[in-house]
Amino acid sequence: MSRPIAVGSIFIECNHFGGTPADLDTFRRSELLFDEEVTNVTDGVIGGMFNVLRKATRDAVPLLVASGCPSGPVAAECYTALKSELIERLKSSLPVDGVLLGLHGAAAAENAGDLEGDLLVAVRQLVGPKTPVVATLDLHAHITQAMMAHADALLAWETYPHRDAFETGQRGAQTLLDIMNEKLVPTMAMAKVPVMVSAINGGTKPPGPFATIMHRAKTWERAGDVYSAGAILVHPYLDLPEMGSGGIVITHNDIAQAVDLAKQLAIEYWERRFELEPDLLTPQAAIEAGLRLDGQVLLVETADCCGGGAAGDSVASIRALLDSDMKQPSVATIVDPSAAEHCHRAGRGAEVQLKLGHHIDPRWGDPIEVTGRVVNLTDGQFQYQGGIWDGRSGAMGPAAVIHSGHLEIGIATHPTYEWCGEQLGSLGIDTTNAKFVVVKNPMNYQMVWPSAKVFVLDTPGPTPATLRHLPFTHLQRPFFPLDPDIESLEPIVYRGRH
Repeated sequence: MSRPIAVGSIFIECNHFGGTPADLDTFRRSELLFDEEVTNVTDGVIGGMFNVLRKATRDAVPLLVASGCPSGPVAAECYTALKSELIERLKSSLPVDGVLLGLHGAAAAENAGDLEGDLLVAVRQLVGPKTPVVATLDLHAHITQAMMAHADALLAWETYPHRDAFETGQRGAQTLLDIMNEKLVPTMAMAKVPVMVSAINGGTKPPGPFATIMHRAKTWERAGDVYSAGAILVHPYLDLPEMGSGGIVITHNDIAQAVDLAKQLAIEYWERRFELEPDLLTPQAAIEAGLRLDGQVLLVETADCCGGGAAGDSVASIRALLDSDMKQPSVATIVDPSAAEHCHRAGRGAEVQLKLGHHIDPRWGDPIEVTGRVVNLTDGQFQYQGGIWDGRSGAMGPAAVIHSGHLEIGIATHPTYEWCGEQLGSLGIDTTNAKFVVVKNPMNYQMVWPSAKVFVLDTPGPTPATLRHLPFTHLQRPFFPLDPDIESLEPIVYRGRH
């Protein structure tokens, strides 16, 4: 008689250079589910897993599902609580035929630098060496030897922007079933090179350097040469040893082939390193250039990306827009709890004077004085329409919109992941006639403003467009872009447990 399959998730992307530590409220604002709440999930990675398990008439036992907006490292108390809950639920469910975990791959806790590796070690110790453990990852994962050594298979998302969470959950569940049914003896290899770049040129839709590498990997997979293959662009805002980007390959009982092909992906990654570095402008230069162009212009301030763990409280672009001679309507957003609270106290229609920005993470700049009129107030609730949290509610906390001259500023209490402009819509902000729109993610904006001109900004922050200036301490040189050439470079190779 078959035994159940355990399904659970701790999913968050972390940043060692900014943002604030994630606590349990970080997860409660996004997704913290137990028991039937887990089994009732029909979307995202977990929904994809249950979709396949139900079709295979396999019973599943829910552990927990915890996902949150990217942040600083997970607070030690929070990670200990989540890990303990997941492990205790798994322990009480034993014996199981397998374990499915929806992980990110770039999480870090104050008490576990490699959160996913730490969790997989604990799961493996509990279920033993023979029970298959399969985990899904974001394609921005920092894949470690611990993760490789304690999971039978790791499968990463294939798209950026991330449109395939559900499908990746399906792939993860099918892989587990294939292992259990002895259709797959997974031999897995990860190869990486020290390329540390932002995701600006990391889209998977051609043309583009990362898209080319991913296409090569998926060509092998579609041809049946390998069981699974994918390109990995590491989340570069962790500060951990042996970080890098490259490829992960799973073959059927052929570790030599897995190693060879993973190394090919990593070597191509190194060869395309210069294509992955973006061209940058200061905010002032970008505004001047944009004023000479017809049509809408996006100012991509990716150094303050909430989706990469930043606080979202930078005023670099807002300052430049207010200081410019620009007279066209423009839009920007910021996370500032005290400013949002001030606007709510003042009320709709009130004139306010705000000390705006850098209250959450003052390491990257100073506040500015802004005078404006409050034009809208909301509770900050919105609904995601696609992507990782499709259909889920997002919570910015009390939010406001002010007009300051020609600039419309949306102010939130909490950072939230930007997907397809849902936050702007919930605030009643219409960007149709805006000359400049400040966006703080490196890629997803293309779904909202596909025809706009784009300038990527060189501004201070914990998620910058170039990794030339972050103060790494644990990641040791050499690495690109600080070291454009590395003599006798050989990829680091991690082999899986089989």
